Amino acid sequence: MLDFRLKVFYTVARRLSFTKAAEELFISQPAVTKHIHELEQQLGMALFERSGNKIKITRAGQVMLKHADDIFTSYRNMEYEINQLKHAQGGLLPLGASTTIAQYFIPPLLAKFNQRYPEVTSSLISGNTEQIEQALFDKSIQLGLIEGRSKNPVLKYVEFAKDEIALIGNVNYDYGDNNGPLSATDLKSIPLLMREHGSGTLEVITDELKRLKLKLTDLQIAMYMGSTESIKSYLHHAPCAAFLSLQAVKRELEAGEFKILPVKNFRLVRKFHFIHLQGQQDKLAQLFMRFAKQHTGMETA
Repeated sequence: MLDFRLKVFYTVARRLSFTKAAEELFISQPAVTKHIHELEQQLGMALFERSGNKIKITRAGQVMLKHADDIFTSYRNMEYEINQLKHAQGGLLPLGASTTIAQYFIPPLLAKFNQRYPEVTSSLISGNTEQIEQALFDKSIQLGLIEGRSKNPVLKYVEFAKDEIALIGNVNYDYGDNNGPLSATDLKSIPLLMREHGSGTLEVITDELKRLKLKLTDLQIAMYMGSTESIKSYLHHAPCAAFLSLQAVKRELEAGEFKILPVKNFRLVRKFHFIHLQGQQDKLAQLFMRFAKQHTGMETA
């Protein structure tokens, strides 16, 4: 229904690449160039500045991109409302989730959602909190799910679930005083694995450690790692410990492979949040948020 050339422009503007736009749209690069050239001729203004293999959006392109955002949002909402009149739910729902949520929390929720609304085509990308926020800015997703505490004024944050983080170790090794909770001093002597900078998990751990008057520089950081799965695999083979989501290590705790290492005065329950751009909310994203509320018992209003 939409002018395909507008979709081509929108994709090029988001990717800032004719090649990547062609791959995403499943058309040839010359076809992308042709559509952009026709649009520029029609408007009488250049939409992109070309410098070698790089392109930059012009002021005219920025104006067009702003209105294209509104058009595509309106189009998705129109499609949603028309489907409702037909007693159906349909459309595209691109989601992004920070790593822990994407790996351990959202798959069962998405499975239930897709069974309940088979006409909705959902997709999921994962990354750390900063990457998911950037995906929203780039308009490559409509809704994000993160575990960080960052507060960007351009984004709206809506709590939808909670998760506990604890210090986890290998059952084959001893850590500090086995007769009671670890002290802040004990914690300084244990080699620790940490998630990478930019991770929502690292953010909330750093904040909680401040309550114990500990900084990351006070600790023995054996390694920063890019995923929870990498940390878990490392823990199987070394006398290290790591602050991990209890959901992420549920199987290993039940199997007796890992153990919880209590830390005195340390209890970290973090909040999972939906995030979307302020003032912009996709109808299908609202549907998914309501569905998540029903299946997690949290208010998302």
